[in-house]
Amino acid sequence: MSLILAIDPGTHESGWVRLSNGAVAESGVLANDRLLDILKGDNSDLLAIEKIVSYGSAVGQETFDTCVWIGRFMEAWGNPEDVMLIPRRMVKKHVCGPGKWGDPDVRKALLKSIGPQGTKKVPGPTYGVKSHAWAALAVAVTAANT
Repeated sequence: MSLILAIDPGTHESGWVRLSNGAVAESGVLANDRLLDILKGDNSDLLAIEKIVSYGSAVGQETFDTCVWIGRFMEAWGNPEDVMLIPRRMVKKHVCGPGKWGDPDVRKALLKSIGPQGTKKVPGPTYGVKSHAWAALAVAVTAANT
């Protein structure tokens, strides 16, 4: 895939990354309704979204609200059957390898494999990626290599 749009969904806002031929083209964190507008006119080759999976623990209303947003993102994309849903465990295993890893480990592994953020004067390959966009980048990298 040459152009991948990946989303780390949330209840009110979501992290997103556009990966172009393995490099970060754009990234950010947006309110979900603004991200819906982007999806409606998007020309990416693939939409990949982090999938919520039950591991037997009790979950709250926020989890269910996020599930609703995942469905809305899929519909806005226009081809819901073509959306790649990737569980977080698969993302962590792909980016970090086997073992128990957390978000800081995922970020470190992405910096190691893709490259540093750099500075405003000398931007690196992950320049501008922040907050929930790191999780979206991990989803994009996993989708690109799956």
